[in-house]
Amino acid sequence: MAISREKKEQIVEELTEKLSRSNALIMTDYRGLSTAEMGELRNKLRETDTGFHVVKNSLVKLAMEQAGLPWEESLFDGPTAIGFCYEDVPGPAKVLADFSTANEMLSIRGGMLGDAVVDGRQISELAVLPSGEVLIAEVVATISGPLVGLVNVLSAPLQNLVYVLQARSGQLQEAEA
Repeated sequence: MAISREKKEQIVEELTEKLSRSNALIMTDYRGLSTAEMGELRNKLRETDTGFHVVKNSLVKLAMEQAGLPWEESLFDGPTAIGFCYEDVPGPAKVLADFSTANEMLSIRGGMLGDAVVDGRQISELAVLPSGEVLIAEVVATISGPLVGLVNVLSAPLQNLVYVLQARSGQLQEAEA
């Protein structure tokens, strides 16, 4: 069934909006996946705030031109499904890499991080990175660790003074009794 010109323009407009909102794109070849498997993959990606859509390459090309993104022909060779990463990139990359490992029908072609084109191997490398929240927590822990140690070192003499004064007070009270 042919798609009308108006419908194509609407699809290109929607794709352009998704492209401009997303931090990264992950292009996959989904040939051979069943509808149930695609649904399962979409549900897993939805948990990471990632849209996963089967797209017509010619319409994506138009949308990418409108969004000012470079077109890399190798990412769009054959049927394509795109993961639109709106938040964290390692999370969706991990979901797709794990699903691709469990189901050989899905292959990751590559993607885009901002304006940079990356290959499937680089997407797989992103999959092993911790999420942004974990990285921030690690940085905060790295920064706060020495500060906590400094506070403990600076407060130790005061604590020792308090212990000495309490012990002396106890001795004086025993002497009076």
